Amino acid sequence: MSKTLTAPLAPGSVIGILGGGQLGRMAASAAAELGYHCHIFCPEENNPASEVSKYYTTADYDDEAALAKFAEQVDVVTYEFENVPASTAAFLIERIAVNPGPKVLHICQNRLREKDFCNSIKVPTTKYAEVTNRENLDRVVRDMGRPCILKTTEMGYDGKGQVLIGPDTDLKEAWKTVAGDRKKAETILETLVDFRMEISVIVARSIQGACQTYVPVENRHKNHILDQTIVPARISQKISDRAEVIARHMAEEMQLVGMLAIEMFVTTEDEVLVNEMAPRPHNSGHWSMDACVTSQFEQFIRAVSGLSLGSVYRHSDAVMTNLLGDDVNGWEEILSDPSAKLHLYGKSEAKPGRKMGHVTRVIPRK
Repeated sequence: MSKTLTAPLAPGSVIGILGGGQLGRMAASAAAELGYHCHIFCPEENNPASEVSKYYTTADYDDEAALAKFAEQVDVVTYEFENVPASTAAFLIERIAVNPGPKVLHICQNRLREKDFCNSIKVPTTKYAEVTNRENLDRVVRDMGRPCILKTTEMGYDGKGQVLIGPDTDLKEAWKTVAGDRKKAETILETLVDFRMEISVIVARSIQGACQTYVPVENRHKNHILDQTIVPARISQKISDRAEVIARHMAEEMQLVGMLAIEMFVTTEDEVLVNEMAPRPHNSGHWSMDACVTSQFEQFIRAVSGLSLGSVYRHSDAVMTNLLGDDVNGWEEILSDPSAKLHLYGKSEAKPGRKMGHVTRVIPRK
């Protein structure tokens, strides 16, 4: 029988976090401020999250003996990335409450399921179709038209696992880019959206069913990796309100307990189309650490541990910039700017494109 959390966790309780990246690190720090301890479960040693957590376990996500012991040592389980195996969440929820639940994780792990879910609750997305083999790709591209984008349904991020199909693209090579040498694979083909900007909305929902949304923000990318988030997004109030309504609707239909980050396109026709989602804090929400009463990480911890949600009042506008690779070496210059708030993730090696930290420059609202 699945376990659920029915009352707020008392200070001193232990929150189990699957995953050891920077999101887990910042969530664990927020948990400590609320009087909680964290237990990180991660296959990799020396991860950013374990540095700031009281407990940690190094084991594979399919190690049932380690998972069973982990479940005995924590009071609730959550995750800091959505590619935790669904079987791991299913195993744990028979022993301890898992927030968000396995159903939410199952939807968010797969681009096709995400869009099918959106369509089932009348949330608009770009036009899409499932493609399962090389021969099928020819027909679907012909029906959908070019340009379009072929993507893996799972495990793709920061531009990985996708290829743009233009007027002259060789479909054999496009299939190979996404599916390798496999003749059959689950992929998704999407029409290329003519959009003005990408925005994202972060929504939290408590065990009591209360929802709070952060203001929509504008995301700018370089080489498919988020470069800057501008707060608030430069859109009309009507579009902003619509995006927040969509986010709350999705959270309620999922029966979310926790946090959901939703990336959306604002088209040149002022439509709002959902692109992707993640059941956790998100890179585009880092600005909230310095510009809101309640950061996304505190809100995440509040939601998964059964507390009432905090205020999302934004006392400042902001621009958040990711520090990728060697950008982190400019830490001293960044700190010379009194308006800059620097956050480093404790990673030992700066690799090209690797997120090493971020800096937020706040602009007090008048």
